[in-house]
Amino acid sequence: MLNRRELLKSTAAIGAAGLAAVYAGPVLAQDAPQLDLFVPAAPGGGWDQTARAMDQVLRKEGLISGSQVTNVGGAGGTVGLPQFISRYKGKGNALMVGGMVMVGAIIANKSATKLDQVTPIARLTGEFEALVVPAASPFQTVQDFVAALKEDPTKVPVAGGSAGGSDHILFGLIAKAAGVDPTKISYVPFAGGGEALAALLGNQVAAGISGYGEFAEQVKVGALRILALSADERQEGIDAPTLKESGVDIELFNWRGVFAPPDISAEDKAAMVKLMEDMTKSAAWAEECKNRQWTSIPLTGDAYEEFLKEDIARIEEILKDLGLA
Repeated sequence: MLNRRELLKSTAAIGAAGLAAVYAGPVLAQDAPQLDLFVPAAPGGGWDQTARAMDQVLRKEGLISGSQVTNVGGAGGTVGLPQFISRYKGKGNALMVGGMVMVGAIIANKSATKLDQVTPIARLTGEFEALVVPAASPFQTVQDFVAALKEDPTKVPVAGGSAGGSDHILFGLIAKAAGVDPTKISYVPFAGGGEALAALLGNQVAAGISGYGEFAEQVKVGALRILALSADERQEGIDAPTLKESGVDIELFNWRGVFAPPDISAEDKAAMVKLMEDMTKSAAWAEECKNRQWTSIPLTGDAYEEFLKEDIARIEEILKDLGLA
């Protein structure tokens, strides 16, 4: 699985010269676009947070005149994806948020609509995953969680995003590393992070897996407890071991990016790439990433398209290995 070091290495190796350009400040052009941001997930999750953060930063930097965020949740983005294609085809002022979760969901759900039907614009962020439990959970460590999984995986329901996404993949990898058949695990998929969080807080599931940012506030107030992170090393300011420290030899780094509709002009594609490059070079974006525990890993244009092809092939192999495809 692509971990943080590999993601950052690819970012440095591909298009490094363009990313090293000095940011010149806000673009205050009179024709700054009105942007349509399409989120193929319910409000509250990582894609929705990404869209809202983009909206704030782009407005603050004067890069857009305004925006509208539309949410269409379901099945890891495979419900919203065809709607984005049909509704915005040929429109150069629209962007859809997606990422590794959608790649996995398309494969797992055998979706007729693929990511090669939209226009890759930019990879934006990467985020490690967190394994959390409700505050009252008997699981105090990853070892406790794994022991229960080994005893009876059907009695350890875990909430996360849509089937086949990064949360599901991580749960399957944990099970496999623990010697548990990944096809026997009890994974409870939700269309949005808000719904998964409600299930956790309501003690309807034994644990939850998602990006740390989606759990951060509830962890801070003591409603949830982190058992481990899927990062390659301990993270500053987060009191939790890595899965590797806990005896589960797994690393996973989720990525998110944006796509334009099909059939846009070369000029519109170049404008969207430039918009994302200006955004990711801004101090406001760096601050958002810091606050949300995201790692900024921008990659645009042809380099992003090549990365996407490689990641689709990689995830397809993993899902087959886990019996999820």
